[in-house]
Amino acid sequence: MCRTHSRCLFCQYEKKERERVWHVGIHYRKSLSPSPYKSIFEKKSLLCQEEEAEAEEEEEFQLEPNNMYSVVCEREKIPSSFSSLAGREEIAMTMYKPIKEQEGDNGNTNKTLKSNGEGGHADDDDEVVGDNKSFILPTHSKQQHEAQRQKRQRLVSLDVFRGLTVALMILVDNAGGVLPAINHSPWNGLTLADVVMPFFLFIVGVSLGLTYKKLSCKAVATGKAILRTLKLLIIGLFLQGGFLHGLNDLTYGVDMNQIRWMGILQRIAIGYLVGAMCEIWLKGGNHVTSGLSMLRKYQFQWAAVLVLVTLYLSLLYGLHVPDWEYQIPAAAASSTPKIFPVKCGVRGDTGPACNANGMIDRTVLGIRHLYRKPIYARTKPCSINSPDYGPLPPDAPSWCQAPFDPEGLLSSVMAIVTCLVGLHYGHIIVHFKVTYSTLNTRDRTLHWMVPSTCFLVLGLVLDLLGMHVNKALYTFSYMCVTAGAAGIVFTGIYLLVDVCGCRWPTLVLEWMGMHALMIFILATTNVLPVVVQGFYWKQPGNNSLKLIGIGR
Repeated sequence: MCRTHSRCLFCQYEKKERERVWHVGIHYRKSLSPSPYKSIFEKKSLLCQEEEAEAEEEEEFQLEPNNMYSVVCEREKIPSSFSSLAGREEIAMTMYKPIKEQEGDNGNTNKTLKSNGEGGHADDDDEVVGDNKSFILPTHSKQQHEAQRQKRQRLVSLDVFRGLTVALMILVDNAGGVLPAINHSPWNGLTLADVVMPFFLFIVGVSLGLTYKKLSCKAVATGKAILRTLKLLIIGLFLQGGFLHGLNDLTYGVDMNQIRWMGILQRIAIGYLVGAMCEIWLKGGNHVTSGLSMLRKYQFQWAAVLVLVTLYLSLLYGLHVPDWEYQIPAAAASSTPKIFPVKCGVRGDTGPACNANGMIDRTVLGIRHLYRKPIYARTKPCSINSPDYGPLPPDAPSWCQAPFDPEGLLSSVMAIVTCLVGLHYGHIIVHFKVTYSTLNTRDRTLHWMVPSTCFLVLGLVLDLLGMHVNKALYTFSYMCVTAGAAGIVFTGIYLLVDVCGCRWPTLVLEWMGMHALMIFILATTNVLPVVVQGFYWKQPGNNSLKLIGIGR
């Protein structure tokens, strides 16, 4: 036990005199021969005797009868009334089994100090000491083993939340055409489909807080983060760059002059990379004992959030958008492409035609590399079937058919902020999680619900003041509303699944969350729709969906 801070047993002794403890343990093991049992089992261990002798010399540490240290030393006394030699040998080997395992590791203590995926005590150092206790004090109780098992248990709510997001994506992609109310909002506003992307980014941030809570080498962690980012970028380019979309319009191969550079996985990759770099390099070393101390520990990450928000707002409302034009290829190969001019000459406009997001993408990426089916084509000025796609009205503005990327460069800046907000929720898991007791659950829930509610209220207030909730532009109000909603949903799933233990209703979502990337690839490559509704008998309408009442 620390002499002045009674937090963990033998922590100062273990840190300063590890080698002496090791030799004492080896001495005990060598003394376990067929004859000299009596000298070992009739008195306290040498470790306890030496520690008591040292403790008596120090005035600030008193060995009282009910002191935790005295209790442990008393538990190391073994009665001398054992009748069989085998019983004594079995107990002796049980007492010193952790020391034997430690010797077999050849000094490699990383196996016993390996962190779990969920996080545990209030700080990383305490978690390491908790693991080191296993070879100094081998007499664990059943409650201690249960606490360690819960500590290493996977946080199921992460998988369930991720699986719920994947399920929402599949739902809105396949049923959005039938139910326009759940499809993406044509411009301003919020629908069920509009929360899918922020939910993905939010859970990526939460996972980053757990992945990089302990770092052995920052350079190695940085390399792994960059490698994973490149993998996501390559998969995103292959899936959404034009290779597997619009199959009827593609010839053999893909024109690299018209490939789409941005997409869903590309945006997630950017958010992942920035969030990982912030967690690896912008993290303080002070211990977390409260919410305020946690803010001090990650103050540079919140400074990065402030910089990103300021940059986004400055560019969105400060850049001057000049007039521009685009062209649409003619139906016949010999015909001249049609050119459509768009009048702008404004600053700070958030409409479909003259916003800074589109101007930056047209300038940096090129208008040929943007998404060819813009969401604003479903607005009333551009579709007679609004909020669904439809023919152009007679007086449709010239910008209705212009390319626009909803995962553009400037909007991705605010998407990174969503990922960093999720990272804060991951920090709460790491620093406010010891056991699943009611007190700790209440403490963690409070630290989740307060910022979630504040984000949600702030976003709604900003929308009323004129900064509209807009998914295509990823406005600051949209970020606040969706991040707050994600925090509330995640808290509810955590209380249901991890605290109450009600896992069976969410088993499918949990499985989907553990295989989210694979399911995303299947859904994006049209494999899933083919499996669900691609096989029919006699008529295309007689497929598997008709059996459950869909499509009649």
